[in-house]
Amino acid sequence: MEAHLLEWLNLSVRWVHMITGVAWIGASFYFVWLENNLNRVNPKDGLSGDLWAIHGGGIYHLEKYKLAPPTMPDNLHWFKWEAYFTWMSGVALLCVVFYLNPTLYLLAPGSSLSGSEGVLLGIGSLFAGWFIYSFLCDSALGKRPALLGLILFVLLIAAAYGFSKVFSGRGAYLHVGAVIGTIMVGNVFRIIMPAQRALVAAIAENRTPDPALPAKGLLRSRHNNYFTLPVLFIMISNHFPSTYGSQYNWLILAGIAVAAVLVRHYFNTRHNSQKYAWTLPVGALAMICLAYVTGPKPAEPIAKAPAAIEYQPLPETALGGGLKPAAPAATEPAAAPAPAQATIDFDKVHGVIQERCAVCHSAKPTSPLFSTAPAGVMFDTPAQIQQQAARIQAQAVASQIMPLGNITQMTQQERDLIGTWINQGARTN
Repeated sequence: MEAHLLEWLNLSVRWVHMITGVAWIGASFYFVWLENNLNRVNPKDGLSGDLWAIHGGGIYHLEKYKLAPPTMPDNLHWFKWEAYFTWMSGVALLCVVFYLNPTLYLLAPGSSLSGSEGVLLGIGSLFAGWFIYSFLCDSALGKRPALLGLILFVLLIAAAYGFSKVFSGRGAYLHVGAVIGTIMVGNVFRIIMPAQRALVAAIAENRTPDPALPAKGLLRSRHNNYFTLPVLFIMISNHFPSTYGSQYNWLILAGIAVAAVLVRHYFNTRHNSQKYAWTLPVGALAMICLAYVTGPKPAEPIAKAPAAIEYQPLPETALGGGLKPAAPAATEPAAAPAPAQATIDFDKVHGVIQERCAVCHSAKPTSPLFSTAPAGVMFDTPAQIQQQAARIQAQAVASQIMPLGNITQMTQQERDLIGTWINQGARTN
């Protein structure tokens, strides 16, 4: 029952995060589009530009004031709660997925950190990221946006590298995304909203608004706009183990982030000219190159199929309702190369998968972590195992992100056995 309730708590928080995130990012994209497409030729007095648009069967006329209208309207719509709820639900999701059982989901197998240390590092990194970013923006670098952007990129990838040394691949990626998300909501809470309140207050008091504050808010809004596509990738990255599961996951994240920023820059500038159209094919080429370099490597050939595989018993220690990862089981020395590769007997593969994988991936999981098979993937029958061979290759052999935290102590010998069986055609007879 506990696993079932945790699953629905995860679903509810994740759904709220997705809904509010879509609202926030959609508003960000829309207002940047408005700013970029204003007609600034001979604007009316007091305006910086206007725009005509048609949508949903109606025609709209939008006007932007240089600072503000002479008097404030009765109804002024503010955009803030989308950002706040996206961040709060994201932090709640970190707690539900990673912090409730950090030794299973957050920490990498063999990490030097304890569970509580990992949680403290994760939470501390969110606030450290905001303060470092804010300090750099307020320094002399704030007047050199290209250099500032490069330094921020280097620092974020350095954080990804550091996270990858102590966190699981998923944990590292999601914490980079959480750092960026904290920076974005910090921009809204600490810069954009105060600038807008100061603007409204100046009008109410018949004072001339300070143009520096709205300009600063607009700049931070543009920063948020460029952050959005990398964050969106990180939000969906847990579906793609060839990215976060690679030993070079931090470099892969860097490559995808560069491609995302290039694409975003094209859409932010195409209203003026097409001089950045080259960013689209470059971004596409970058993705093709990343797909190539992250391709699965063939498993080590097994010259002689072992007569039997010694299984280590599953760890029994409970931690937060889950299983505590134990030290990896000792592996046998690699067999000497042979001229011909022995055909792998499926019975041996079946035994490994039942012992190491089916505790979770079954119609009736025996692991207390799950009430149903994760992602609906089950290994109860030979046909199900054969059908999921490509996924097993990607997650248990190539990236080795499964089993989670290696809680069932799958050995390298067993991974090579499964990989060789798949390379031989994944036959079950």
